Amino acid sequence: MTFVGELEQRGIHFKSLTDNIDTSTPSGRFFFHVMASLAQMERELMVERTKAGLDAARKQGRVGGRKRSMTDSKLESAKRLLADGVAPKDVANDIGVSIPTLYRWLPASERS
Repeated sequence: MTFVGELEQRGIHFKSLTDNIDTSTPSGRFFFHVMASLAQMERELMVERTKAGLDAARKQGRVGGRKRSMTDSKLESAKRLLADGVAPKDVANDIGVSIPTLYRWLPASERS
């Protein structure tokens, strides 16, 4: 059941003082539902347009999201430092990433 349906079932009505909407009357309920339907349609259209825009950008080779903090050169440096016996905390600090990021990119199985 919808929020509006629950309110209606409990005998609660909406009355706008500025827009002359009163859900205790049939015409007020009709207008309220029409406006809610239009708002839902607009939201769904925005979602469709956003997805279409993202798809078009992907087709043009654009990649969204945050840039990777662990670059290929940082990854190679981290591997070398870890192989030389430098502590993971110091390696993460030296290459400018957090320890969890270091462990995410270099799992224990790859550090041996």
